[in-house]
Amino acid sequence: MVVIRLARGGSKARPFYHIVVADKRCRRDGRFIERIGFYNPIARGNDVPLNIAQDRLAYWLGVGAQPSDTVQRLIKQAPKVAPTAEAAAA
Repeated sequence: MVVIRLARGGSKARPFYHIVVADKRCRRDGRFIERIGFYNPIARGNDVPLNIAQDRLAYWLGVGAQPSDTVQRLIKQAPKVAPTAEAAAA
């Protein structure tokens, strides 16, 4: 089964997580299919705490990927921002 889950990065006491699409049998920080975003729980100031590529998320959910409980919570928190004209032109 394909799952959408967090893969831990960062250093000791400074966690940083990539939101990845991976086979359920692979290790947490091991091989993955695609990286679709990140989560920075200790973001300060102008740092972006959460970024998810909504188009890729919709694709993977559409083909049957199952999000983990934590990723499901983060999906609900993610801002549903419509693409701007600048982003569409790039």
